[in-house]
Amino acid sequence: MPAKKNKKTSKIPFWEKPLKDLSRSEWERLCDGCGRCCLIKLEDDDTGAIYPTSVCCQLLDQNTGLCGNYATRRKYVPDCVRLTLKKLENIRWLPPTCAYVLRYADNPLPPWHPLISGDPESVFRAGVSVRGRIEADEREVDIDDLPDFIRLWPKRWPKKARW
Repeated sequence: MPAKKNKKTSKIPFWEKPLKDLSRSEWERLCDGCGRCCLIKLEDDDTGAIYPTSVCCQLLDQNTGLCGNYATRRKYVPDCVRLTLKKLENIRWLPPTCAYVLRYADNPLPPWHPLISGDPESVFRAGVSVRGRIEADEREVDIDDLPDFIRLWPKRWPKKARW
């Protein structure tokens, strides 16, 4: 006799499944498109502290907060990180609002996440997106000037985004 399927677990939205159980397509759709991971970060060599800046990757579309060439981004930005579950375990620079960080800790997605709200603009309205907050792209700023662009907001939960 075939085993009965548990209707409750088979009907859960993919974003509530453990990250290890997501297909590649589901993994990609989990991204909220905030663009915070595409900000240039500085690491203190002595302390290991990570400092996000308001300077973005050259491929980030500042009007949308999305990568302007996602499929072939590593051709233009060789050190762009392809996020995987294994890498997620060791990456300390993702923002606390990141869906991957939240789901890795078995936390739910926030109401403003497009998978929950059904609206990609909800990320911007919640104040999570980098859209309108970027001061320059990496081609416009000398590496020695990057410390002048360190900002705290990429590491924080915006007040409008808290639930």
